[in-house]
Amino acid sequence: MPALRDIARGEAHFNIIGRFRMWATISGVVLIASLGGLFGRHLNLSIDFKGGTSFTVPVCPGSALTGVSSAKAVQDAQNALSQYNLGDVRAQLQTNPTGATQAEGSACSSATELLMRTPHIKDQQITLPAVQKTLAQLAGQTDQNQVSFTDVGPTWGKQISNKALRGLIVFLILVTIYISIRFEPKMAAGAIAALFHDLLATAGIYALLGIAVTPATVIALLTLLGYSLYDTVVVFDKIRENVGASGSTGRQSYTDVVNDSVNKVLMRSINTSLSTLLPIGALLFVGVFLFHATTLEDLAVALFIGTIVGTYSSIFIASPILAALKEREPRYKAVRERIATGDFRGTAGRPVTRPARQVSAAEYVAQAATAVEENGGADGRPKQAPGGPMRVQRAAPKPRKKKKKKRR
Repeated sequence: MPALRDIARGEAHFNIIGRFRMWATISGVVLIASLGGLFGRHLNLSIDFKGGTSFTVPVCPGSALTGVSSAKAVQDAQNALSQYNLGDVRAQLQTNPTGATQAEGSACSSATELLMRTPHIKDQQITLPAVQKTLAQLAGQTDQNQVSFTDVGPTWGKQISNKALRGLIVFLILVTIYISIRFEPKMAAGAIAALFHDLLATAGIYALLGIAVTPATVIALLTLLGYSLYDTVVVFDKIRENVGASGSTGRQSYTDVVNDSVNKVLMRSINTSLSTLLPIGALLFVGVFLFHATTLEDLAVALFIGTIVGTYSSIFIASPILAALKEREPRYKAVRERIATGDFRGTAGRPVTRPARQVSAAEYVAQAATAVEENGGADGRPKQAPGGPMRVQRAAPKPRKKKKKKRR
């Protein structure tokens, strides 16, 4: 296809910056949906952040949880623990990635697990074993030791959350300082807006899909923010190069320079994203289907979602925001006004060559034929006048210099 060929050669002419309203509308819909997920369903934080106790038990066929619907089974599991006054109790039925297996000491082979999450249980001697026994009976297990649990205190979970938030704030501050010094503050504003877009969109997808947020997810989020920043810096560097070449001469507005720059690095951004998504997809496949490693799955899912969102924001969010901010400067506002009025003059009043209008092949042939008819025949000889042969005026010969005679 011609469009793909132009993208591959860096010769694409898509009006990316001019359609900023369309990109803003798409991003607005995604962000509104993300905010709805964050405030409606909330993030599914793991106990590493919230603190608490997590129980997991295989569900045997024929137990009280298998003869009813999933919603009824979850409700029955939550009601079974209400007698212990644990507070907010959440239940979830999940499929074991390894398939139907029978653990040592288990009463059955099962592919379904019951996951229970409760606040931190302080009484480790009486209440905790009682909860294990109740869940084992509910799942059809004869041994309460088949109920595995993980307990994280609220202090540890709060420390993890504070460190993650502190790391994100430090990252954003350092990014702002670096781009402001390396490029300019308005480019830093565009880059930070793109990073917030990536962070909010990824968090919203996690909330809407109910994916658990673990420490591995936070690590992946910081990694993808760095990747998104790298892609944005590549685009900004090309913009600065083109602005230095032609952006201040009055031939192009700043928006046109940004649009040309984005088109030239479009193929590079696509190649970088694809080369990043392929190993992430392999990591996701290995983590989910081969090794059944939960940590790899959490890391790969966040990286996969964030890479796609980051590539989009670096092209369709950061660059249009930069163009909108720069067009407000008097320097580039004057350039736009001169282009609109057709006064192609430089900043010092010197004439600037008007950009050549691209013509089609048919127009070029017609113009060439007209020039031949006006200046001469098809054989290149001058046309004769209607009354006879055309007289050609010749320049008068220069007078010869007289040679001085030498005296003998």
